[in-house]
Amino acid sequence: MNTAGKIGLFGAALAATFTGAYALGSATEPLTDRTSTAQHATHSETEAAPKSTALPGGLQVSQDGYTLDLQTPRLAAGRESPLRFSIKDNAGKAVTDFTTAHDKELHLIVASRDLNTFRHLHPTRAGDGTWSTPVNLPAAGDYRVFADFTPAKKGATALTLGTDLAASGTYQPRQLPAQQATAEIDGYTVTLDGNLTAGKMSDLTLKVTRDGKPVTDLEPYLGAYGHLVALRAGDLAYLHVHPEGEPGDGTTKPGPAVSFMATAPTDGAYRLFLDFKHQGTVRTAAFTVHTTAATAGADNPSAHTDHAEGH
Repeated sequence: MNTAGKIGLFGAALAATFTGAYALGSATEPLTDRTSTAQHATHSETEAAPKSTALPGGLQVSQDGYTLDLQTPRLAAGRESPLRFSIKDNAGKAVTDFTTAHDKELHLIVASRDLNTFRHLHPTRAGDGTWSTPVNLPAAGDYRVFADFTPAKKGATALTLGTDLAASGTYQPRQLPAQQATAEIDGYTVTLDGNLTAGKMSDLTLKVTRDGKPVTDLEPYLGAYGHLVALRAGDLAYLHVHPEGEPGDGTTKPGPAVSFMATAPTDGAYRLFLDFKHQGTVRTAAFTVHTTAATAGADNPSAHTDHAEGH
């Protein structure tokens, strides 16, 4: 997949914002708290793009003539249930024609408001435009649903729409996970190196090791060796970045390091999620990062180790 084709998925544009989500665990695809794909702009494209005053992705249920219509706004916690929705146009008609990006027409993220639960799902679309996927939300509370897609319409750009989802049951509030420099998952250690600075392009490098040894044979997952997603604590603004380079470009190595260029729109706390695939399994490492203002010296961001509910 060429670079131009990637611009859009998973958050509006890397030039405008840094997109994301959160999780930790082990699984192969849709269920089990994990994050995953997105599209990206190259380093040069990102630097050349003008600053945007647009809102980060996921804060609006409607944008550019499209609306995320969630048909199951309430689910029971601890029980697998179908989640159904559609993307509707200005006329209220369900959209059935999308541009494929990273092997999917649409990517769906479900995250709890406290950022302790995350799901990256790939629902299926029926002929009438209704999307559906099974989901199991482990805890009662408020969730946010994000749909990443690009309409197959001339001139259409990638969109991330968001809406609220409730999980019924006994609610037990949880705090945003603390900071730490590494994340542990299934014998793998992922280390985050770099500075995340509000309003300024930042270099982030994540290194994957297993049992103390560098992992040098990461496998492509949805067209990349890693996908980084972030959610801003508080309003859950959806930000996304993608790694520098891609499998098969002749220069990008399959680990242990996966590098990203990212811009956080504001100062504050962000939950980062790195999806990587090794030996046939997708795993997600989760990090809590606090930014610094662009005018201030940025300390090395730290990351959290706890096992957020899986991919």
